[in-house]
Amino acid sequence: MKTIENYNFEGKKALIRVDFNVPLNDKQEITDDTRIKAALPTINKILKDKGSVILMSHLGRPKGVSPEFSLKNLVAHLSQLLGREVKFADDCISEQAQTMKKELKNGEILLLENLRFYSEEKKGDEAFAKKLAENIDVYVNDAFGTAHRAHASTTVVAKFFPEEKMFGFLINNELKSMDKVLREPGHPFTAIIGGAKVSSKINIIINLLDKVDNLIIGGGMTYTFIKAQGGKIGNSLVEEDKLDTALEVIKKAKEKNVNLIFPVDSLNADKFANDAKTEVTKIDEVGDDWLGLDIAKNSIKLFNDLIEKSKTILWNGPMGVFEMETFAKGTTQVAKAIAKATEKGAFSLVGGGDSVAAINKLNLADKISYVSTGGGAMLEYMEGKTLPGIKAIRE
Repeated sequence: MKTIENYNFEGKKALIRVDFNVPLNDKQEITDDTRIKAALPTINKILKDKGSVILMSHLGRPKGVSPEFSLKNLVAHLSQLLGREVKFADDCISEQAQTMKKELKNGEILLLENLRFYSEEKKGDEAFAKKLAENIDVYVNDAFGTAHRAHASTTVVAKFFPEEKMFGFLINNELKSMDKVLREPGHPFTAIIGGAKVSSKINIIINLLDKVDNLIIGGGMTYTFIKAQGGKIGNSLVEEDKLDTALEVIKKAKEKNVNLIFPVDSLNADKFANDAKTEVTKIDEVGDDWLGLDIAKNSIKLFNDLIEKSKTILWNGPMGVFEMETFAKGTTQVAKAIAKATEKGAFSLVGGGDSVAAINKLNLADKISYVSTGGGAMLEYMEGKTLPGIKAIRE
């Protein structure tokens, strides 16, 4: 398989699938450019080799052509980051776009308009993918965030480059980091899985039971596990149809000698609001009119002690309602403990929207071994699934 490290792009037109699905404010200004910056090493390598770059991405969930989702809004910032002009085609497959691709000179960059202005993109339409591939020499997939989607630009387009296709640096790093955790972890290996629902994390939990020494459960899903074991959870979030599943996980963890750890205490609120009245109880003694919204002091200490003794750490999902300051402490303390363990030599991988947001908010990204850019894609890879965007390059 060709790799971006050993490929010479001189005189080649490279079509790169990037993930520029960035948040914009109501003035169409970028509020977080992490995803754009993540693609820069790949773009710069091709330019340095004296190749030319054609970028394609989606942005948001437009229903047809919508100006507020135009990638034109990214051009000025991208030009600034790259230190050179970025040309823009106001359609991704039109005659004008094809002409611009054809006429692009070595060292030049062209950004195509939002792929999702065409419904054919999500449908994985072959004729649409063929138009994207026209006037191109090599295809580079560097959009890990969409690698779990079998869309025209992430999967189907690779068909037209049987020999000339590869991953960019970002996807390479993602795969390397996840494979290190899944296939060759140092022990003790601790996974911290949080978030609201058991249903959205059950597959990753089951897959990890064969690999981890410690599995810490936090967030809203905790209360489904606690209720399943006969605990009192008041008005806390619960998935009644997942109580048996929770018991099954507990049983499997025992069989596999995995140390399954739940919070021991709960920070409860009388309403779902930042200014709610709060109280701390044992995790299985939440009062009738209260709801658990974060882990409390004893759980934080329990989790942190385990994390700091670990050699490999995987974190996905918050410990509480992290977006409310009153209920952010559990998530914040876990983030700090992971940074501390990493400093002592552990390998840490953090992924998933809220976990990454916590790391960024605390300015800890450079203290974590790897921060993943793809929430859904990372989850599916960790569940042991084959991602269409990865398979399309590897086969």
